[in-house]
Parts: sequence; C-alpha cells; structure tokens
Amino acid sequence: MASDRQQQQAQMMMRMNNTGLISYHGSPMLGDDEDELSKSALLAFRVKEEEIKKKKMEVREKVHAHLGRVEEETKKLAEIREELEALKDPRRKEVTAVRKKIDLVNKELKPLGHSCHKKEREYREALEAFNEKNKEKAQLLARLMELVTESERVRMKKLEELNNNIESLSQLVPR
Repeated sequence: MASDRQQQQAQMMMRMNNTGLISYHGSPMLGDDEDELSKSALLAFRVKEEEIKKKKMEVREKVHAHLGRVEEETKKLAEIREELEALKDPRRKEVTAVRKKIDLVNKELKPLGHSCHKKEREYREALEAFNEKNKEKAQLLARLMELVTESERVRMKKLEELNNNIESLSQLVPR
C-alpha cells in the first residue's frame, strides 16, 4: 500500500517536472516553450516600445520644426505688414495668401500635438497594464508553489502515518 502511494507520488513528481511546473528543488520553472514565448512577447513589446519612442520623437521634431517655422513666418509677416502699411505694397494679395498658409499650418500642428500626447498616454497605460499583469503572474506562481509544497507535506505526513500503522500491525501479528 505504501509502495503504491510512493509510486503515485513519484509519477506525480515526474509529470510536474515534465510539464515544467516545478524544478528539482521544488521551485517554479517555466517550460522552455513558455520561457521562449515570454521572451518573444517581451522582445515584441520592447520593439513596439522603441517604435513608439521613435515615432514620438519624429512627431516631436516635426512639431518643433513647424513651430520654429511658424514663429519665423509670423515675425516675417509682422514686418511685411508694417512695410505694407507704410508703403501700401501692391503685393497685399501674396501677404494674405501667406497668412492663410500659416493659419493652415497652425491648424495642422494642433492635431499633431494632441496625437503626440494621446500616444504618450496610451504608452504609459499599456506599460502600467503590462507591469500589473506581470505582478499578478508572479503572485499566482508563488501561490501555486505554496499549494504544491503544502500538498507534498500533507502527503508525506499521511505516508509516514500509514507506514507507522503498518509497522505497528506487523509487530502485533506473530510470524
């Protein structure tokens, strides 16, 4: 009877080791496939994170470049206006056209800025969710190890009790 239990326990340990749930010392281990999957998911996340950073920097550079040009153009327009007012320049239509273009660029800059802020916020939210899930996974793995350890301890105690019962029975029965 004790031999059957020991065999069952040994088979259970082999199954758990083969599935990658516990190591030789009883600590949690990921299977090679799970480990590779986790690594590839983390690598994919990091690649996406780098892409987002690059795109964010590109958008930021474009916005700064546009802002610099807009400021320069605004200064130029102010100078042109002053000259026009002083001289009643015949190029008033061109000035008006340039001013309209500057207004259009300003309108284009506004959504780019909003888009940049939105993507930064989405990135922070995704990173926070990722970190929370990793924390939850670690807690679940720790709980699993506690349960497995407790189960093994209880089973060993029962086996010892059964073994003691068998020994006491064999002492009572004369040979």
